[in-house]
Amino acid sequence: MKAAMTIETDQARRQQLGEFLRSQRARLSPNLFGLPGGTRRRTPGLRREEVAQLGGLSTTWYTWLEQGRDISLSAHALGRLANVLKFSAAERAYLFDLAGKRDPQGTSEAEPAAPAALLASLQTIAGPAYVLDHLWNALGWNEAAAALFTGWLDGDNDRNLLHFIFLNPAGQLLIDGWEARARRAIAEFRIDYGHHLDEPAMQTLVRRLTTESPFFAHAWPIHSVTGREGGIRRFSHPQRGLIELQQITFNPTIRPDLKLVMLVDLASGETGTGAA
Repeated sequence: MKAAMTIETDQARRQQLGEFLRSQRARLSPNLFGLPGGTRRRTPGLRREEVAQLGGLSTTWYTWLEQGRDISLSAHALGRLANVLKFSAAERAYLFDLAGKRDPQGTSEAEPAAPAALLASLQTIAGPAYVLDHLWNALGWNEAAAALFTGWLDGDNDRNLLHFIFLNPAGQLLIDGWEARARRAIAEFRIDYGHHLDEPAMQTLVRRLTTESPFFAHAWPIHSVTGREGGIRRFSHPQRGLIELQQITFNPTIRPDLKLVMLVDLASGETGTGAA
């Protein structure tokens, strides 16, 4: 039963991929590529053979792709298609999602800074809130987050959350139920690692954690994977005692590689951002 459902899902994805390519091909004017237009064209936009030629691809292969046939898909060939069809970042991501392939450009280093508006939004949140990049470096945070995350977001500390969890004794003291939270952090981070597998900074981060944290070195090879789903987070704060908050994480549409992490105080209704 599951096998049949998988086949049907794959067929549906191939059909959606073909329809998507046809619609995008039809919207492009031949004049953009120095090709003759005119009334002799039966359909608007580029012809299949023109797309294939511009992308250095086989016309038969591209035709079968639009027809939703079960053919071999190269990530680099898909990248050439995205370039020829002048896809936006969102359209390119959708193409690779439908094809079930990893975008070669997705392994390049992401922009180092967060959009100014995203960072400014942190100051409008009453409770703790911060923004993480794909390496789990904090790019911005509000005063409530600095007051909660002592040893990480206060003072002149290392702003990497994974360093705080695994290499900083203050992290183990602050995060209530540290071992369970640490294991989950590794499983959540595994997704970012998979998206940026070939990035030197990512390899450097994992190498340092593996070398300096026995816990990380033991848990990392297990390959646990989970989404950053949020939930109750408890902290043993050195001044405020036990604190219980609800974590919520958002990926901004304009920068899906970033995470806006918020903590909500359910007891008071105060909104804020949360930890590990």
